[in-house]
Amino acid sequence: MPSQTQPSLTDLEENSGPHGNSNVDRQMIAILDFGSQYSELIARRIRETQVYSEVLSYRTTAEQLKQLNPKGIILSGGPNSVYADHAPVCDPKIWDLGLPVLGVCYGMQLMVQQLGGRVEPSKTAEYGKASLVIDDPTDLLTNVESGATMWMSHGDSVTQLPDDFVVLAHTTNTPCAAIANHQHRLYGVQFHPEVVHSEGGQALIRNFVYHSCECEPTWTTDAFVEEAIREVKARVGDKRVLLALSGGVDSSTLAFLLHKAIGDRLTCMFIDQGFMRKGEPERLVKLFQEQFHISVVHVQARERFLAQLDGVMDPEVKRKRIGHEFIQVFEEESRRLGPFDYLAQGTLYPDVIESADTNVDPATGERVAVKIKSHHNVGGLPKDLRFKLVEPLRKLFKDEVRKVGRSLGLPEEIVNRHPFPGPGLAIRIIGEVTAERLNILRDADWVVRQEINRSGYYHDFWQAFAVLLPIRSVGVMGDQRTYAHPVVLRFISSEDGMTADWSRAPYELLETISNRIVNEVKGVNRVVYDITSKPPGTIEWE
Repeated sequence: MPSQTQPSLTDLEENSGPHGNSNVDRQMIAILDFGSQYSELIARRIRETQVYSEVLSYRTTAEQLKQLNPKGIILSGGPNSVYADHAPVCDPKIWDLGLPVLGVCYGMQLMVQQLGGRVEPSKTAEYGKASLVIDDPTDLLTNVESGATMWMSHGDSVTQLPDDFVVLAHTTNTPCAAIANHQHRLYGVQFHPEVVHSEGGQALIRNFVYHSCECEPTWTTDAFVEEAIREVKARVGDKRVLLALSGGVDSSTLAFLLHKAIGDRLTCMFIDQGFMRKGEPERLVKLFQEQFHISVVHVQARERFLAQLDGVMDPEVKRKRIGHEFIQVFEEESRRLGPFDYLAQGTLYPDVIESADTNVDPATGERVAVKIKSHHNVGGLPKDLRFKLVEPLRKLFKDEVRKVGRSLGLPEEIVNRHPFPGPGLAIRIIGEVTAERLNILRDADWVVRQEINRSGYYHDFWQAFAVLLPIRSVGVMGDQRTYAHPVVLRFISSEDGMTADWSRAPYELLETISNRIVNEVKGVNRVVYDITSKPPGTIEWE
């Protein structure tokens, strides 16, 4: 095995499971992230097999992996070339752990290079769909049909295999599309089995998880709830917890979970920052207090939040100011109600991933993964936070949270509620946020929600909302010239929010919504439809 200098992590706590280091005793698959936008999607696909998985830094050492006791390792894709100077590499001692390893794209190329093979620039790059011709239909490729479409994204290829490796499959442009060392349970695929475009990709992942790694399907909703409640009780003890309640499925599920764990020592605080949808603050407070019998403190803070955004144009500044103001209000109100030792938040895994600071190799300064955007409950927290944070959901994806919510008895109207950003309408108003613009967008959003519910299409969309642009355009109404704002309709389909596509909404629905907005919402004279996927766009405009 080649020997290379490997940066080490000084603190493994950041890479532990959702409940500290409890995943040491749980069957898990460790994913080493080399900067791929799909690393978290790999984790989600593994969890769909009911086996726990977690994304770790590529700098995680073999010794640290021993402490985590995974059943297998996956090396993710990445934007680099393995032969480039300062390309990110894994600890070569990983190959001596005796664990099954699956390399995906860059991960496969790194495996080949570190074990004595060769990787070179491809004569023909391969991006998008490719037909996979299977040479060995056993082991990793069991139940994957030859000719299946797989998603490719690479400009380099394996030109020489390490000793004892064989080719499992190829494509027209890639002779080594899937490889294996059967004896040591080392596998590599040049394509991305984790994306929905790859036919048979999930079957391949199941083969690796169940057969190569010999995992059992123990990562279930009931098991998570039991463990989360046990961990919350152990962490909180007899202290009081203050929950940031927004009314969405994340914070509502967390409220039910915490209430089950600590009962009346939970206090929910709903801060009406003025960026909610029409009628939602009143409905939320009534629902929790009268139907769920969970205490909610309703704080009116619209003016102070709006003042924080006066003249602010940059979306990152918006998020950070809103996050900072949230904490300020919580601290002030908690002193009045308190004392509280813990602040609970419904932070999810995608929030943490997208808010992560740029992953920089400490030896070279080379960027590996790039921050997309800060989330108000992650990027806006001050370093001198008085509370200790309780975030039992921070390693879950949205679909997993919905399952947890259902198991706790959360009503379907909340479980199936479209995701709504913490900063609310403030990041659906492009540019400066003013009271006038909030009223315009709130009214337009009301029309969107009414019509998608009335038409029966609500559950056909992952999200459906309106965005207000800070420009004006000329229109004609009643033979009079108008000069008003355009509203953008953003309807998207997705499984987990990590990737998304624009929804092909019925023309009749779009026409009805457009007509109503233009006729009923003062200050709008034009409606347009966003047909951009993620990537290259994001779901929200800011």
